[in-house]
Amino acid sequence: MRTELHRQLTSALTDVRNLGILAHVDAGKTTVTERILYATGTTHKRGEVHDGTTITDFDSQERDRGITIFAAAVSCTWAGHRINLIDTPGHVDFADEVERSLRVLDGAIAVFDAVAGVEPQSESVWRQADRHAVPRIAFVNKLDRAGADLDAAVASIRERLHTVPLVVQLPIGREERFRGVVDLLRMRALVWADGSDTYEEGEVPEELREEAQHRRRLLEETVAELHPAALEEFCARSELSGRTLAGALRDLTRTGEGVVVLCGSAYRNRGVEPLLEAVVAYLPSPLDVPPVRGSLGDAVQERAADPSAPFAALAFKVNATATGRLTYLRVYSGTVRKGETVLDAGARRSERIGRILRVQADRHVDVDMAVAGDIVAVIGPKTARAGATLCAPDAPLVLEPPTVADPVVSVAVEACRSTDTERLMAALVGLVEEDPSLAVRTDSETGQTVLSGMGELHLEVATEKIRRAHGLDVRVGRPQVAYRETVARGVSGLVYRHVKQDGGAGQFAHVVIDVAPLEATDGEASEDFAFRSAVVGGRVPQEYVRAVEAGCRDALLEGPLGGHPVTGVRVTLTDGATHPKDSSEMAFRTAGRFALREALRSSAMVLLEPVVEVTVTAPDEAVGGVLGDLAARRGRVSGATARAGAAVITATVPLAELFGYATRLRSRTQGRGTFTTRATGYAPAPASVSR
Repeated sequence: MRTELHRQLTSALTDVRNLGILAHVDAGKTTVTERILYATGTTHKRGEVHDGTTITDFDSQERDRGITIFAAAVSCTWAGHRINLIDTPGHVDFADEVERSLRVLDGAIAVFDAVAGVEPQSESVWRQADRHAVPRIAFVNKLDRAGADLDAAVASIRERLHTVPLVVQLPIGREERFRGVVDLLRMRALVWADGSDTYEEGEVPEELREEAQHRRRLLEETVAELHPAALEEFCARSELSGRTLAGALRDLTRTGEGVVVLCGSAYRNRGVEPLLEAVVAYLPSPLDVPPVRGSLGDAVQERAADPSAPFAALAFKVNATATGRLTYLRVYSGTVRKGETVLDAGARRSERIGRILRVQADRHVDVDMAVAGDIVAVIGPKTARAGATLCAPDAPLVLEPPTVADPVVSVAVEACRSTDTERLMAALVGLVEEDPSLAVRTDSETGQTVLSGMGELHLEVATEKIRRAHGLDVRVGRPQVAYRETVARGVSGLVYRHVKQDGGAGQFAHVVIDVAPLEATDGEASEDFAFRSAVVGGRVPQEYVRAVEAGCRDALLEGPLGGHPVTGVRVTLTDGATHPKDSSEMAFRTAGRFALREALRSSAMVLLEPVVEVTVTAPDEAVGGVLGDLAARRGRVSGATARAGAAVITATVPLAELFGYATRLRSRTQGRGTFTTRATGYAPAPASVSR
């Protein structure tokens, strides 16, 4: 009986799709999600972002601001397939939410604005999906808007995302007259009448027949170039059958060699059903993706999506609610039932699963169990954080957690009433548990509590959550950016001897180091620090070499210019000496720390500040004022294009200069200007910048 149950569960996995909605802010992600829920019968009323009636933007701040802040999970059913969907944020400050979601997804829908094409954050989330090898299909939205152009949007996908777009639809009508699409695989017209939620299928309009045949031919040629089986049929018959073309599109999507492009207008409910059909046809099920890899000590193990395998799940989100602490899980293998005890493999702590919930944004439905391929929330685990692995106690496994970006902006926070200080600290600890991209520390010099995050809006949302959720009145200081220090010109042959004798065993370590800038061509710049040993003759044993490296890493925490972390440094241990009795790993670690500190004080150091790429959209008559303001903020303009009575200006600006920019831009453009940012790294700061 149990074997038959698992056979049925495994078979059902072919009908599961775990996917996310990715896009730049205001491209229409949440509207697409709402229309999917409406089309699948999950909801019976279309939610609207501008009315604050959406399912996934359920938080009060999301409804007030009109943007997605927190990734929200929902489930729906289409054509016998269960679709677990995560609506992700589009604002750069909440990119970490996207990162955690992509870590557990099998596929994604990338939404693009038909007027703007690929925008900065569209590019960023696309690169995030590339890192996780998540297959995608593209949906060009807002074809009913003035200036909408499918071909221009597709060209931007090809040029900016460096992928091969495989366009499978042709719009019927332009801008406000957009009323349907031609399905190029079946060569049928799908037309939505005004006020209708479903399409009528018919013959391709006479005036579009030649264009549709031309685009079908281009699609076949492009697919044949990429897919061996399709190429074989194309060479034999000079065309592709619908079945071969569909199979090739599915293969190219899942390998990432191409991206299927559909189009429509989610707001007008046009194009959503074909999008769902594409999700089912092209995006993978949990059985189609490679087995998840985890570690057990030094060994690497793989776990396939098999309900009968040992249980293993990754916690990708934690949320404290009025009803308890929710831990969101992607189950990769095995089965878990409510009431069972599981192991937090990283913390080596047992946790009990009290309830298992199927999630509908802020609504939940109890279920008895979750199996491989499921995305669910559980109540019970008390300490598991985002990135924790929950697994069967008798088959421990640690899955790779999502990466967490370093915070770049900080503010000092304090309770207005001294009696609320402890409550504030508890609230801050809860915030960090829910959002690992936030960090809290106490400044050793000022005694202030410092909250750090990914941007001004990120911190604003966090502090507002403290006020609303905990009823605390807090004061927030002016934002400060996270500076770094680096070496412009290093030193060679710096000698440091660490000798300490205070009774009993002493400490002795002698090291000689070279310090130099770590160039990008070294291939190790992503680590921001490189260490190697050039010691010959065994003058410094290998265990002491590792201790010197650990000491150097300790020294990088505070640089000589202003106590900022040091980055971009190469250290070479060139010589050293030991004592037969007094040398130890601790002694060499101490020597490494003080040697590098002394070397950095002797080096030419440069202060680095975070910089961002800013994309400003402003009316033509306000361009001069916008450019002047960017120049006053030390911005370097890198491009400007015209778009339907407005200018799109791209510039690189120090993050510290952007605080309060939204208010200034509104005043200079009479409320018609908008801007977005994308982090690009660090750049040398001028001498006038305060240390």
